[in-house]
Order: sequence, then structure tokens, then C-alpha cells
Amino acid sequence: MLQGLILSPMLLLVIIIVAFILIFILSGIRVLAEYERAVIFRLGRALPGVKGPGIIYVIPIIDKMVKVDLREHFFEIPRQRCITKDNAPVDVDVLIYYKVVDARDSVIKVRNFRDAAVGIAQTTLRSVIGDIVLDDVLAKREYINQVLREKLDEITGRWGVKITLVEIREIEPPAKVSEAMIRQMESERIRRAMVTEADGKRESAIKVAEGEKQAAILKAEGERQAAILKAEGEKEAMILKAEGFAIALEKIFNVAKNLDEKTMALQYLETLKALGSSPSTKFIFPVEFLSLISPLREFLQSATPTAESTSKGSSGE
Repeated sequence: MLQGLILSPMLLLVIIIVAFILIFILSGIRVLAEYERAVIFRLGRALPGVKGPGIIYVIPIIDKMVKVDLREHFFEIPRQRCITKDNAPVDVDVLIYYKVVDARDSVIKVRNFRDAAVGIAQTTLRSVIGDIVLDDVLAKREYINQVLREKLDEITGRWGVKITLVEIREIEPPAKVSEAMIRQMESERIRRAMVTEADGKRESAIKVAEGEKQAAILKAEGERQAAILKAEGEKEAMILKAEGFAIALEKIFNVAKNLDEKTMALQYLETLKALGSSPSTKFIFPVEFLSLISPLREFLQSATPTAESTSKGSSGE
């Protein structure tokens, strides 16, 4: 019974020592996520490389672990009053996105990357804005973002950190400058409206002139076609008229060539009779009229002996 009491404290001590050893060993187990890496310092000296992800072991008391997050982060540069190249003050607010690419350098080569990056970003921003005039500061944000990113990345690259993106969130010029810009913008809009209206009127005038020109061309073409058709119609009518007149003359000639002198003399007498019945008291006969009545005179002369012979024959009886 006494021996059992003596062994119990010893066993208890062993159990305590074993438990302490187990706790000591297990306390060095660490679990790192996929986006985490660990830099191990053993007795103050950094071990080569980094540990993780997954389960790693750190010797308690001897080793010291510094965890690094490899995800992309951002920090904000507080609003800075910057002076442009043309001595105009502007307030600029910037967001900077970064990512750790070398976990060992980001721990060894800089004490506090975030504070150091903020300070460098502030001075770099003032330097970049100071090389640009106010109009370009307001109009060339992408250019400022690119220059600022390149300069920051050049500095932070030796720390194992890469600047992935720089975005100017807000640029606020002084109130007087803002008012002048607003007035300038309104004037520019009025000018553009007047130019647009003038261009519209000019295009409208051109369209109207082109329409009138086309209408005049079509009208002239129509009149020309109408004149051509009218001339062709008149030509056809004159041809038909001439053909009809020629046919009539031909028929008159065919009839006239069969007439004898007696018939012609009778026609002359009818003509003289018609002239005698006219109410006119004066008659003008052309010189050729004598030649026209010569056949009548010859007919009368030939008829006179016949009448005398007839009268002589009657008296003899």
C-alpha cells in the first residue's frame, strides 16, 4: 500500500512531463491557407524560402513565423492638395491596389509596407501632378494613373510588392476654377449647338438646291422631249398633208388632161359670170388674163362662121 503511494507521484510526474512534451510539440503545428505564406526566423535568422500552404511545423521558442497574405489589397491615399505645373491647386484622392509577389522580401526588406507605400505614394502623386497643367490633370486621368503606377511599382518592386492598379477617385479643383470651367463648358455647348444648327441649315440648303436643280433638269428634259415629239408630229402632219396635196394634184391633173377647149371656155364663162355678180364695181385683172381668155376667143371665132353660114342658107331658100 505504501509502495503504491510512492509510485503514484512519480507516475503523475511522468504523465505531466509527457503531456508537456506533447503540448510543446503540438504547439508548433500551423495550418496556412492557399493564399498565405510563412517566413520563418530561427533564432533571428530568416530561413531560405517560405513555407505553405497547408500544414507546416514551427519549432516553439526557437522559430518565429511571420504570415504574409498574397491576395490583392488596396489602400487609400488621403486627399492631397497638389500644385499643378501652371500653379493651380487641386485636391486629389487616389486608390492604390497592390499584391505581394515575394513574401520573404516583403517581410525582410521593409518594416511596414503599407505605411511606407502611403508615404511614397503621397510624394509621388505631388511630383506627377506638378509636371502637368490643370487642363491635362482634369482630362488625362488614365495618363496620370499609368505614370503614378509605374513610379510606385519601380520603388515597391525591391520590397517584393507589385502595384497592380492606381485609380484617381476624385479630382477637385478650387471653386473659382470650377465655376470658370462650368462657364467654359456652357459656352462650348452653345458653340457646338450653333455649329450644328449652321451645318443643318447648310445641308438643308444644299438638299433644296440639289432638288431644284434636279427638278429643273427634269423639266427641261420633259420640255425637250415634248418639243421633239411636237416637231415629229408636225413633220408627220406636213408629210401627210403634202402627200394628200400631191394625190389631189395628181387626180386634178388626170381629170384636167381629158378636158377639151370647149369645156375650158365654159369654165372661163362661169368664172366671168361669178365676177359679174359680185357687188364690187372695180375688177383688177392680171396681164395673164388675156392669155387665159384666148381659148375662149378662138372658140367664139370658130363659132361665128358657122352662125353666118346658117343665116345665109336660110335667106337663099
